[in-house]
Amino acid sequence: MVTAERTRIWTPPWRVDLRTTVGLHRRGGGDPAFRYGNDGSLWRAVHTPDGPGTLTMRHAGGEVVARAWGSGAPWLLDHVPTMLGVDDDPTAMPIHDDVVRELARRGEGLRIARTDRVWEALVPAVLEQKVVGAEAWRAWRYLLRHFGERAPGPVPDTMRVPPPPTVWADIPGWEWHRSGAEPVRMRTIRGATAMDVEAHPDRLDVLRGVGPWTVAETRARAVGDTDAVPVGDYHIPKLVGYNLIGEPVDDDGMLELLEPYAGQRFRLIRLIVLFGVWPERHGHRMSVRDHREM
Repeated sequence: MVTAERTRIWTPPWRVDLRTTVGLHRRGGGDPAFRYGNDGSLWRAVHTPDGPGTLTMRHAGGEVVARAWGSGAPWLLDHVPTMLGVDDDPTAMPIHDDVVRELARRGEGLRIARTDRVWEALVPAVLEQKVVGAEAWRAWRYLLRHFGERAPGPVPDTMRVPPPPTVWADIPGWEWHRSGAEPVRMRTIRGATAMDVEAHPDRLDVLRGVGPWTVAETRARAVGDTDAVPVGDYHIPKLVGYNLIGEPVDDDGMLELLEPYAGQRFRLIRLIVLFGVWPERHGHRMSVRDHREM
């Protein structure tokens, strides 16, 4: 589907790293709503308040060249600066030791940006609850390919715009089963369609089945919450502990280590994930389940 192209050229007043800033929204290598171009560009399909749209951005010569298609194109182009973190201030994070100083240096181009699309951050976060990424991303791919609208613009036929809440609410139970998502996550997403999450990003915790981890994962992406901490994550506490004190910790230990960075805790977590040291893995890994065979 090729529609009229709109273009915007924006010159950010800082060094931009598209992949570290926007790559947070990619849900696995086969995400139908996100892809990387061979020319260094990235492409996103988004359901905006004005309808579906496709946005591509490429950073070259100090400028960000953005192009968009679909009824949501004007909205997407208007939001290019916020999607790249124009409202963020990386210098707000205190530096207490050489480890954090080095992380901040390596992540100079990172911004904690916002998409202003709460629903499109909430749904995949729910799908990722207490499962390995491969399992959640499999369900995300299936549901978008079957219920997402084809992305407008010069994109592959497989690229899809994530459906709005009204479509998610009507997905039949057997299709959730085919996607590999078990009934608990299905009910959580269906239940969330009853609330206007775009208008109430600060009330996500009232939704049944949405806990602190899901709230943090959603807010970090949708509203650029620099202090969102995904308590309950399988890997993050160990990774934070390993990088800051040289040994893994649990959730309580992580919160204690992050306390001096209150207000900027998600920024430090993101820097650790992207630029920190990952310990060697020993023992069993979480397995990928397949509910389609249950």
